[in-house]
Amino acid sequence: MTTDRHTRHKELMQPLRAAMYDFEEGAVRKALSDLCTPDVLFRLSCPFEDTAGTDAFYDKAYAPLFRAIPDLERRDTIVMAGPTPEGQNWVGCGGYYTGSFEKPWLDIPATGHQVTMRFHEFYRFVDDKVVEFQALWDIPEVMIQANAWPMAPSLGREWHVPGPATEDGLVPGPYDEDTGRSTCQHIIDMLEHLKRHPSQGGPEVMEMPKFWHPRMSWYGPSGIGTGRGIKGFRNWHQIPFLNGMPDRGQYVDQIEYHFFGDRNYAAVTGWPNMIQTVTHDGWMGIAPSGKKITMRSLDFWRVENGLIRENWVLVDLLDAYSQLGVDVFKRLREFNKARAGFDPETGVALT
Repeated sequence: MTTDRHTRHKELMQPLRAAMYDFEEGAVRKALSDLCTPDVLFRLSCPFEDTAGTDAFYDKAYAPLFRAIPDLERRDTIVMAGPTPEGQNWVGCGGYYTGSFEKPWLDIPATGHQVTMRFHEFYRFVDDKVVEFQALWDIPEVMIQANAWPMAPSLGREWHVPGPATEDGLVPGPYDEDTGRSTCQHIIDMLEHLKRHPSQGGPEVMEMPKFWHPRMSWYGPSGIGTGRGIKGFRNWHQIPFLNGMPDRGQYVDQIEYHFFGDRNYAAVTGWPNMIQTVTHDGWMGIAPSGKKITMRSLDFWRVENGLIRENWVLVDLLDAYSQLGVDVFKRLREFNKARAGFDPETGVALT
């Protein structure tokens, strides 16, 4: 096996990725067990939250998904790895789960059609074993495909978000430390500039053309959607976000970031990695409550000729709604009462 640590970590991920491509319970359980320490901590998006140990995690997360999608298949479009400035070692995987949605899942009505659900999954390695997993699954994407999204419509474009335009997201070895560090620093510098607005001035203080390609694509989570170009990013995400939470970026001492780069890709994971207060205009159709919330956002960036060309972003919107007192799944069950195969009193699936 490769001696370069970060390339080796990507190679260690391969059996799990292969087992999930042709998903079968025994193979996936074994691959998870082989990859992880016995006390591994799994941190997954709402409603799953934290789980310790691979069997407990499989039973909570994958078993219900596999029952709902019996031909479940994992497709990775990004696999990258690298060290954080703090000395941790991570592998980041981005892609989507797909298959025929045959039975309800989390009370989302089955469609009988092929469905996709984006994922961003991050694995922290110590001594060639995974000790921590942080991941977001784009569950609202499944709700939207089932015509069961019970919240405000997205401002951006909802579609099947693509992998990298350059088709090089499965980043090969050997690990290039200098390029990875440079890519990562470009992202960190860009984020520092973004945080200047609005507290230090108008949009010009962000100097976005210095960091972003004019044909950039910002692939947001379902519920927010995709924005094309700086104009699209600002109109469909940043302006509504800041209008509802203008104090974002002011509580960095209370959160944790894990940035790492691999060639022309960079990633960040954190649990949580944002804190802000919902005030002023509110956000995503939710009235301003004055409540401070944490947010989990797991991101990938691709830099091309010194500028960010693509940015894949997942945010745990269901967790954000929950903190604001909105139970999205309860609203979903209300929607389901009129559907065949659901209890008309509760909206819960009968099969």
